[in-house]
Amino acid sequence: MEDDYWISRWKQGEIGFHQDEVNPYLRQYWDTLHIAHGDKVFVPLCGKSRDMIWLHEQGHAVLGIELSEFAVHTFFKENDLVPQHVIRGQFNHYETDGITILHGNFFELSQADLKNVRAVYDRASMVALPPEMRKRYVHHLATILPSATKILLITFDYPQSEMAGPPYAVSPEEVQALYHDHAEIQLLAKLDVLEQNQRFRERGLSRIQEAIFLLTLR
Repeated sequence: MEDDYWISRWKQGEIGFHQDEVNPYLRQYWDTLHIAHGDKVFVPLCGKSRDMIWLHEQGHAVLGIELSEFAVHTFFKENDLVPQHVIRGQFNHYETDGITILHGNFFELSQADLKNVRAVYDRASMVALPPEMRKRYVHHLATILPSATKILLITFDYPQSEMAGPPYAVSPEEVQALYHDHAEIQLLAKLDVLEQNQRFRERGLSRIQEAIFLLTLR
């Protein structure tokens, strides 16, 4: 999966993964992380997610990273925000009071970029990556985050043969295998959601589950 793939999807409006509303699992389960007011939250592969606005409204500093500059500009425009643009190191920084989005490649992030992060919100990052990239993603994330960082992770699981990703199928067993050496893992919920998702029924899926995890890095 090359960088141009995601850049092209954003420019062509092929963003079925984007949610116009704040994710209900974020609202329901965020308090389980016990993150203090003012703590910084990292949102990998953030797109133009309104979840960042919600996190900021809860009193958190928000740091996102996004490969598509079009998505970054769209986020600020749609939310009537005017960011400052600063180039630091590997990344273009788009900054407003409390929300910063880095334009660039996730895999170029370093520990210095995330040194003050206390929590991660991953709804559309792991499931956006094909199997061969997910192990690299988890290893890099665990390497650059401070110890004891909390992660709220949301995944999809469905028969991969019935639909080509993204979003890709990521089972609870795969989450266990990927994070076993890096974090304490707690499954908060696992829900059958096929009936509520017409677009997935129309694509022929026979089953789809969403799982919500609380991970605590060692």
